[in-house]
Amino acid sequence: MAGGVGSRFWPMSTAERPKQFIDVLGTGRSLLQMTMERFRGICPPENVWVLTNRQYASLVKEQLPEVPEGNILLEPCRRNTAPCIAYASWRIKSQHPKANVVITPSDHVVADEEEFQRVIRSCLSFTAESDAIVTLGMKPDRPETGYGYIQADLSAHSPRNREIYRVDSFREKPDLETAQAYIQQNNYFWNAGIFIWSISTIVNAFRIYQPAMSKIFEGMHSLYGTPEEQRAIDERFPECEKISVDYAIMERAEEIFVCPADFGWSDLGTWGSLLSHTKRDLYGNACIGENIAMFESHNCIVHTTEARKVVIQGLDDCIVAEKDGTLLICKLSEEQRIKQFSGEE
Repeated sequence: MAGGVGSRFWPMSTAERPKQFIDVLGTGRSLLQMTMERFRGICPPENVWVLTNRQYASLVKEQLPEVPEGNILLEPCRRNTAPCIAYASWRIKSQHPKANVVITPSDHVVADEEEFQRVIRSCLSFTAESDAIVTLGMKPDRPETGYGYIQADLSAHSPRNREIYRVDSFREKPDLETAQAYIQQNNYFWNAGIFIWSISTIVNAFRIYQPAMSKIFEGMHSLYGTPEEQRAIDERFPECEKISVDYAIMERAEEIFVCPADFGWSDLGTWGSLLSHTKRDLYGNACIGENIAMFESHNCIVHTTEARKVVIQGLDDCIVAEKDGTLLICKLSEEQRIKQFSGEE
């Protein structure tokens, strides 16, 4: 899923080039490209499908030239994750009716890719032999209020896979007190928004729990893979309810399982999260760029990858970022107001 408008890393990311298409970590690869690389060895490029907004089509083609152009599905408007996943599911079903599928956002990071691949393969094996829906639960290391949580029933694992347990409930993003209570227990996990299921399982779930949406995509069956597909999607996709797959399917279906995992996951939703996932110097500064000098500064995140020398003295707990002639200097504690500062609202 690569259609989001994530512009939280302004001035690097904007509505025209959101965070999944930029080199957030200074690796020379965008988050979208890093996501693609994580799946090498799990599935070939011709089995990768990218859901994105029409305005980002050229960016996807530029950054993922190995993905067939016909596998880049274009949404005419944003309707949250349920319509996005429904469209992909029916489109894949028309070509691969026995497919086993992983749904993942394109703007997350994973530190331990080997463990990520092991977990994904284990879950794919489980869903290939059952009608189960599996979601990955990230083991929390702090009382995070920016993530939703999954409450798991750890009293008994699945007979088919000792790493997989039934989901008791999904919990909304909590306040700090509630988050602290969650992490004191061992059966609450962060909801990473990564799902594994067979194509027949998810299509049937949409038919049961979202019949109106199901009817829209079922009705286009004869058009998938033809020159008429995009026209039909442009016409019918806006009719879909704007709803997340969590509300549409996950909180309603019965055969829902969670696989607790720990592979250094983050959704990089803030400059603060980028700071925590980047190598720091002895004073807590994380510098992304080749020509940065820090003096008497502490706990700053500096992202200046364009060719110029940057010297910073006397800053604490700040964001410093530059892109295309725009410079941001902001307290980390004030980053929620960046759009207000920038005039991007």
